[in-house]
Amino acid sequence: MPLTTVSLDPPYLLFMGDVGDDGHAKTGHGIADWASEKCAGQMRLAGCRVDMGVPEMTVEEACAAGVRTAIVGVAPTGGQLPAAWLPSLSDLARAGIHIASGLHSKLSAIPELVEAAAVGGARLIDVRVPPAGIPVGSGRRRSGRRVLTVGTDCAVGKKYTALALHRELRRRRINATFRATGQTGIMIAGQGMPIDAVVADFIAGAAEALSPDNADDHWDVIEGQGSLMHPSYAGVTLGLIHGSQPDAIVLCHDAGRTEILGYEGNFPMPEIGEVIAQALTAARVTNPDCVCVGISVNTSRLDADARNGYLRNLEDEHEIPCVDPIAIGVGRLADALLESIG
Repeated sequence: MPLTTVSLDPPYLLFMGDVGDDGHAKTGHGIADWASEKCAGQMRLAGCRVDMGVPEMTVEEACAAGVRTAIVGVAPTGGQLPAAWLPSLSDLARAGIHIASGLHSKLSAIPELVEAAAVGGARLIDVRVPPAGIPVGSGRRRSGRRVLTVGTDCAVGKKYTALALHRELRRRRINATFRATGQTGIMIAGQGMPIDAVVADFIAGAAEALSPDNADDHWDVIEGQGSLMHPSYAGVTLGLIHGSQPDAIVLCHDAGRTEILGYEGNFPMPEIGEVIAQALTAARVTNPDCVCVGISVNTSRLDADARNGYLRNLEDEHEIPCVDPIAIGVGRLADALLESIG
């Protein structure tokens, strides 16, 4: 069945609104890090406390720089577009700059934006729209190999790890495909399945459609979503695990986080070993042979010595490779993944 496909015209302007933390700015960071050559600048409103490391632009400056698409780079809790952002987004649309968003609230359902886009001849591109006709999951064993990233929380590096692992496999001339399951991944890859926008009964079926039968030597590198231990988003994670039918999982974690993002004071971060055990139990429903091949950690808030000590201690405890995918790379994860198939 077809996947959600998007075509975004570069150069991009990353619209960051008034977001106050990097965890909720993951779309902007993802585009800036993995499609940097397409990013001309950013637009930030008063109170914004994140920086994508690209030039600051007004509407006039964006037009002068030839910007074609403004991407909403923020993923607020609940996925709703704040009303305070509408004047700036409308100005961009009236100037003829397309607007792309991966939020649950649809640009095409906001009259002010629709009117502005009509005036400027701009497109309103809603990325978080699953294709029609998704079946329920079957649980049927599929050919090919699959690795899924899972996490202790949201925004802990599941997408970055999957992209880095896919790049490493391709560098080794391994037949592999990155399978995007969230709005940022879809914008980077050009297609995928917005898993958290799928009706719950069909999540496993959507994951099966995303990762169909393939050659025996082919790896699907599937971007994870949410966390089995998350008080709000565990449901989407469980369906994705069942439908992905992974041969292997990689556990992703943020070394600087002690509480669930956005739920501080109520939910402490779960233990890594507990999350691995829960994920393997879920994965083995549809693939009894699934194994955890490594741990991927965002250590950006640690210096080099602290990072190395943290990863070394984690590796001693769990006896699997532990890496930072950006600071160190995922070569050892790729080694363990390929060794896992014997």
